[in-house]
Amino acid sequence: MLNSIIKFAIFIGIVGALAVGVNYLLTAPEGDGVVITFREQEWTLRPLMFAGLVLGGFAALWLALKVTGIGIAVFNFIMGDETAFSRYFERNRERKGTEALAGAHAAIVSGDLRRAKQKAQRAERMLQRPELTRLTMAQTAELAGEPVRAKTYYKALSDNPETALVGVKGLLRIAESEGDRDTALILARTAAGLKADDKETLETLYTLQSQAFDWEGARVTLGSLKRAGQIAEGEANRREAMLALAQAEDSADAGRGGEALKLAVESAKIDPTNVDAVTKAAAMLDETGATKQAARVLADAWKAAPSPRLAAAFAALEPDETAVDRRSRFDTLFEANPDHAQSHYTSAELALATGDLKGAREHLRKTNETEPSARYCTIMAAITRAEGKPDSESRTWLVRAIDAPGTAKGMITEPSMLPMLVGGSAAAAEPPAPPPPALEAPKADTAEPEAAEAAEEKAVS
Repeated sequence: MLNSIIKFAIFIGIVGALAVGVNYLLTAPEGDGVVITFREQEWTLRPLMFAGLVLGGFAALWLALKVTGIGIAVFNFIMGDETAFSRYFERNRERKGTEALAGAHAAIVSGDLRRAKQKAQRAERMLQRPELTRLTMAQTAELAGEPVRAKTYYKALSDNPETALVGVKGLLRIAESEGDRDTALILARTAAGLKADDKETLETLYTLQSQAFDWEGARVTLGSLKRAGQIAEGEANRREAMLALAQAEDSADAGRGGEALKLAVESAKIDPTNVDAVTKAAAMLDETGATKQAARVLADAWKAAPSPRLAAAFAALEPDETAVDRRSRFDTLFEANPDHAQSHYTSAELALATGDLKGAREHLRKTNETEPSARYCTIMAAITRAEGKPDSESRTWLVRAIDAPGTAKGMITEPSMLPMLVGGSAAAAEPPAPPPPALEAPKADTAEPEAAEAAEEKAVS
């Protein structure tokens, strides 16, 4: 604001000074003027005439210099210097070409493809400097939907060491848009070789390698992203764990069990929050007889991010144990993260399986949920049914579970707990049967009516 005021004040001052000067020249009194004496001759010039003569002299001098410059250029051209005359006009052409190039860039940004194309062609014609105009022409052709023409310019750029990366990335972009993944993969590797820390290129290469199931190559590219500081550590670990898991699955399909096991364990260690990797590693370790190591892998994952799937995998390590033994064995898992809600949920389910209804309620209370989740409501329905309370109360909890946040899936209780979670009429009591060895998540919608009714009678008893 202050600069604008200062500039305006200077402009007003200059205009005022010019006005005063012109007024003086026009209103100068008789006798005022400039007297010029040459060889005893005198000329008296009025102020206005003298000022006009001075300005005319400067104009004549400027014109004489220009004519002299052109004359010298013509003379040098005649004498054999072919560039002398052309340089005089090249400066003007270069100025116009630069203006056209700037206009083409502005048109590209604004999305005016017609104007961008016109300006780019004019710049190419006026400048005759392909290192400046090829990129603009390629971008204009690409935006105008002329991939063949754009490829021509991008290939020319890729042949120049200074613009090779720009050219290769342009060709890569076109190959991706055309769905040519094989060519795109080759170009991405070339671009990564030209600049090893370019995030856009490395991300593209990583994606293409993953789509081509080149897990090893994708891990190498991911390592380049990590070294360049272009990716967060947590995201890098998540991706690398998934790649290692994919390698493990391929090795298992190929019959290389030892390699598959090594990769699965590596995946679980890289990212303990990856449930797929952890459960896969635990299952493979258990198959080889390394049950204790599988339990440690699951415990490390439980410490990082407890999950019902981890609890189910931990239960599957000892499928034939009793409910009491299972509850005791799970204490080693809960020690890794004792205060987490998932630890209390699973503890409540295990308490239900052993008939410890008070303990189940206590663990639910320790979840400190202000708004009951779906899993909380489902377990409460089981508790109220096991306590012999009216069916309406357990059904109320089940109805609340429908609209409650979260999910009730993933529970590891035995199928014998199913009647606690579904409705039905009470029947004659009979001693409960021993729980089956396998652990399955309760699925009320898939239970057969006869099994549900029989199990309900056991629960009521």
